Amino acid sequence: MPYAIITGATQGIGKAIAETFLKNGIDIAICARNAADIQRVHAEWTTQYPERNIIALQADLSQKDQAVSFADKVLEIFPTIDILVNNAGLYFPGNLADEPEGQLEFMMGVNLYSAYHITRHVLPVMRKKKSGHIFNMCSVASLKAYPNGGAYSITKYALLGFSDNLRYELKDENIKVTAISSGAVYSRSWEGSGIDPQRIMEVSDIATMVWATYSLSQRANVENIIIRPQKGDL
Repeated sequence: MPYAIITGATQGIGKAIAETFLKNGIDIAICARNAADIQRVHAEWTTQYPERNIIALQADLSQKDQAVSFADKVLEIFPTIDILVNNAGLYFPGNLADEPEGQLEFMMGVNLYSAYHITRHVLPVMRKKKSGHIFNMCSVASLKAYPNGGAYSITKYALLGFSDNLRYELKDENIKVTAISSGAVYSRSWEGSGIDPQRIMEVSDIATMVWATYSLSQRANVENIIIRPQKGDL
């Protein structure tokens, strides 16, 4: 039975990935900062998937001690980890010269350091069984500068660099690493934006790509996925 960790999984892309895993017989561990969101999805999923083991913990992954504690608690319950999806992330628009003080440090904590610390705690169990798949949810903001990208874009460039280095280090250990750089995907954060939902992608598009990539033979590794709305970026 496979076991997966998905960070930031109570809404949007992370929730869609978690539900895809559950439908396909995978036990999952998730975390989020909001306790009410954690309780809501845990109640929803335990009703829908009573046969699955679902760990749902509150954690602020911008804080190293909480990120490490989350990983340690999961490893106390699950015998191994087959899939790690580093999905936790925040977006605040801004320009480097005038965005709020501390914006870079805060988003680095969530968008990059959480992936770094959790991955380092999960890797020993993957190495022990000589298999595993790590997904890092990057962005088209990882690929080029754009208006109001600011600190967010810096963190996503860094996450792609983290993913590339991880892939290089683990390619001889039978552990796969995939970076997903997606354009706009409709989720709760887009509500009230005035953007036509038909203009941008669905969360299920990303979840489908994750599952298809995970389902490949052990001899194949998809290193980078770039996926944009049909009409291009906004």
